[in-house]
Amino acid sequence: MGNHGGARNRSGPHASMFSARSDARDVRALKLPIGGHDGDFPPLSEFLPDATEREGIVWAQAWRTPQAAQWIRESWRHRTIAMWVRWSVKMEDREASAATCAAAQRLADNIGMTPAGLKENGWLIVADDSGEHPDQQAKQTTVKKSVGRTMGNGRRMRAVATPIVHADDDD
Repeated sequence: MGNHGGARNRSGPHASMFSARSDARDVRALKLPIGGHDGDFPPLSEFLPDATEREGIVWAQAWRTPQAAQWIRESWRHRTIAMWVRWSVKMEDREASAATCAAAQRLADNIGMTPAGLKENGWLIVADDSGEHPDQQAKQTTVKKSVGRTMGNGRRMRAVATPIVHADDDD
């Protein structure tokens, strides 16, 4: 029985990228452009020399997603992306086993291709013009102004003076 304790992936509550507290701690989502990556990307043969034609198609499609805008900056992910392509294509087979589907799902989470994976990586897919949108700017300004301690219902906490009473006081 190897390891027993310690932090684990997805254990405990994650910081909310949309809360004022996270804003104060500078925990923010990395915004990925909805238009995706439109530049060059590495050849699949570099990672899967025996790749099939279908794997090449899925590879090219994956590199046009919003996530690819970040992948291109993180070359250490490229092999994992190639493995996701391979397992994803295997999963397309009607006779694919549950283990094949689970492997593809784990890899998809790892590279941010699922909603859970986006959250785990701290990524958020946004419209390309959202930074220039006046409503979005107003919302961000409001959040920055409202940073402070709250009671969970949005109301701010405040200190209340209470008298100190000693047990040995005789009135």
